[in-house]
Amino acid sequence: MQGEILIGTRASGPFVVMAKPVGPLCNLACSYCYYLETGRFYRSPHQFRMSDSLLELYVRQCIAANPGPIVQFTWHGGEPTLAGLDFYRLAVDLQKRYLPEGWSVWNNLQTNGILLDDEWCSFLADAQFDVGLSIDGTQWLHDECRKDHSGHGTYGRAVAAVRRLQAHGIQPDLLCTVTSATAKEPIAVYRALRDLDTGWIQFIPIVRRTTEGRTTAESVTGEGYGYFLGTIFDEWIRHDFGRLDIQLFAEMALILSGVPAGLCWMAPTCGRVLVVEHDGGVYSCDHFVTPDHRIGDIETAPLSTLVDVPAQRRFGNDKQAGLPLQCRSCSWLEICNGGCPKDRFALAENGEPGLNHLCGGLRRFFAHAEHPLRKVTQLRKRGLTPNAVMAELRAESLARWRGVGRNDPCPCGSGRKAKHCCWSKRW
Repeated sequence: MQGEILIGTRASGPFVVMAKPVGPLCNLACSYCYYLETGRFYRSPHQFRMSDSLLELYVRQCIAANPGPIVQFTWHGGEPTLAGLDFYRLAVDLQKRYLPEGWSVWNNLQTNGILLDDEWCSFLADAQFDVGLSIDGTQWLHDECRKDHSGHGTYGRAVAAVRRLQAHGIQPDLLCTVTSATAKEPIAVYRALRDLDTGWIQFIPIVRRTTEGRTTAESVTGEGYGYFLGTIFDEWIRHDFGRLDIQLFAEMALILSGVPAGLCWMAPTCGRVLVVEHDGGVYSCDHFVTPDHRIGDIETAPLSTLVDVPAQRRFGNDKQAGLPLQCRSCSWLEICNGGCPKDRFALAENGEPGLNHLCGGLRRFFAHAEHPLRKVTQLRKRGLTPNAVMAELRAESLARWRGVGRNDPCPCGSGRKAKHCCWSKRW
């Protein structure tokens, strides 16, 4: 009976778990990392590794709580490869042992790539892992922030890991953080990532605060993030549409076409993406691994129960309940829904708390990208190829700019002269 209680039954609805098999341990010392500091909450940091028995319990609970027929496992960190290759061999064996007949499993490993030698890549390919690999665009930006514990940059090793994965048949998702410095070089960053030719890129804004509540120097501003996204969007949709996807652009297109948000920060509520730490502790969210947001542990309650405890439901619903009036009346509410709670510390125009730090930039980007993305959706429904879509968009842009000089009003409707507005963005 005790085993049945710990394993649990199916959850009330879909949810995702990010497992941290070595907690915040990492072989890098990235300057903007928000997770390494969680180590201070543990008395014995040298014991940062999920035990085999706890791993088995975790695998069984995930499978039991899932509606199937596909069960998702996400391995995160810190740096999850520090758990060792045998840890993941065991995880895969346990998944096979407990997976119901006819079901399948999807494993995703989020890594910095430093330890990915051929043995690792061969295993990941054989076990059909998806891999997300962190790389910050150009070499100087990456090496400025992503150093090892000896103070050396890691760009070369990250690129080598991408190439090694590709040689084994894995196209990793590229995860690029956007700092205040990164935001100033959108084209260089985008082209460096595009040329790795993996097919998928995520741009993750760095927003951190000091103990006094001020944003750090490396945190991107809303204006900077909006400029970064808009500049990359123009480059992508004009030259690379169909060659690769960018997560935010793809998610926005889906929402505009009536499909619910897939990203938690774009959804109306949150709370369905839990974190399981190396010691079995369960937390509300990857950005809220603190004692105040610890909702239990898998040794005393199953995941299917913890995801629905009152504290977690409140955590998820507070995202919507705490929206300021400025958000509730915003034309982009259905796309952003206020953004990630961790970034909602700014004041709205009326002084109300709870506005997203990135609000201004996100609004400018949504306005910039809306028409092209709606047009793309229409053209794709008509069966046009990516090249034909880009040709249609190019023709539309040329028609809009026909006869417009540098000193004429910009056709975007801003009221500014074209040379001071969108002149450089002509097709």
